[in-house]
Amino acid sequence: MRPDIEQLIKTLRRGKGSHIPLVELGVHPLVKERYIGRKIATLADDIEFWHRAGYDYTKIQPAADFNPGKIGLSDNVTYNDDGTVFRKWASEKKGVISSWDDFERYRFPRAEDFDYSRFEQVRRLLPDGMGVIGQYGDIFTMTWEMMGFERFSIALFEQPDLVRALNDKVGALVLSMFEYFAQSDAVDILWISDDIAYTNGLLVSPDTLEELFFPWLKKIGDLARAAHKPLMYHTDGVLWDVFDRIIGCGVDAIHPLEPKAMAIAEVKQKVGDRLCLIGHVDVDLLARGTPEQVRAQVRKNIDEAASNGGYCIGSGNSVPEYAKYENYLAMLDAAREFGG
Repeated sequence: MRPDIEQLIKTLRRGKGSHIPLVELGVHPLVKERYIGRKIATLADDIEFWHRAGYDYTKIQPAADFNPGKIGLSDNVTYNDDGTVFRKWASEKKGVISSWDDFERYRFPRAEDFDYSRFEQVRRLLPDGMGVIGQYGDIFTMTWEMMGFERFSIALFEQPDLVRALNDKVGALVLSMFEYFAQSDAVDILWISDDIAYTNGLLVSPDTLEELFFPWLKKIGDLARAAHKPLMYHTDGVLWDVFDRIIGCGVDAIHPLEPKAMAIAEVKQKVGDRLCLIGHVDVDLLARGTPEQVRAQVRKNIDEAASNGGYCIGSGNSVPEYAKYENYLAMLDAAREFGG
């Protein structure tokens, strides 16, 4: 299949394109390397993976150092080739910012420190028809991670001004990235990722999200709308209580429709006329199932969500290194067979 970014954009806007696109927030570098048969060492290598695997885009982040080793993460952490954290465990109790003194001492980056050189290189490397997604995230998540979730929860009541100051600092820095994405001729689609829920509900109350997350999402949505570029949003978990708010912020597509949290048929029925749906192939199935089961799940998702467009095939989160390689290939093959 030749890449066609315009068909992906059409699908993200709830249209029915010439094929059902493949979309992933992330594919582990080891999976990418196995697919192309060599190490992912350059931007060109990464683009080659996305192209050969059948995606209509390559996804790029600016290089940004928020001092990830100093925000309460454990030593059990790995990094993508672009330096971003692939898997992390944040402190549940106390992070690195628990007081105003901590906040004042912390070395935050400046917006001008972010490196966009890959965006400046990407257009000359893209195959015909392929586009670019500019992605970053974690305004709400980075706020609580830097404090530790327990300390953050207490501070919502005891130190709300500190929580707000930290959230404003992180939010303004991340927003500057989306200002770049919106203005850049290299970027076709904007994608923000920020988990606000888990399989049984929201991580915090809707009122807290109204204060610390949705205003930022709305600003990013306004940027995307003004630039006439689709906005994708990633969050795990069950979202029934906030779907209307997400849509009201200008989001065009929701990812990844975590299978344990929501059934895709119900999501399609309730919000499919206002949101493109992405994902819903369970990561656990990719890790422990069979290729036949994966193919069956892809076909079921298509039957339940793609009849009138507005659905992209992908995992229920991302493709980790522990997914069975043959199951990942089965998902790609099923996308071509049933969605082409």
